[in-house]
Amino acid sequence: MNIELEIKTCPTCGSGGIKRVKKVWRGEYQGKAYSVPSLSFYECPDCGEKVYDRDAMHRIEEKSPALRRTRNKAA
Repeated sequence: MNIELEIKTCPTCGSGGIKRVKKVWRGEYQGKAYSVPSLSFYECPDCGEKVYDRDAMHRIEEKSPALRRTRNKAA
């Protein structure tokens, strides 16, 4: 069951301008940059808040070097 997250108001600043975007997401862990291409998430143009649904979080976790050791130990 895939439930679509729908946000109309920014949870941080209350702006009604928050929108779903699809773009390259960039992160950094211990000085190492990594990215997730074509990631869909909500982003507020007023305060910069980002809100991720379950699918987006899974994609970020798959690319995260912070979790790579945990995944390798579990395998």
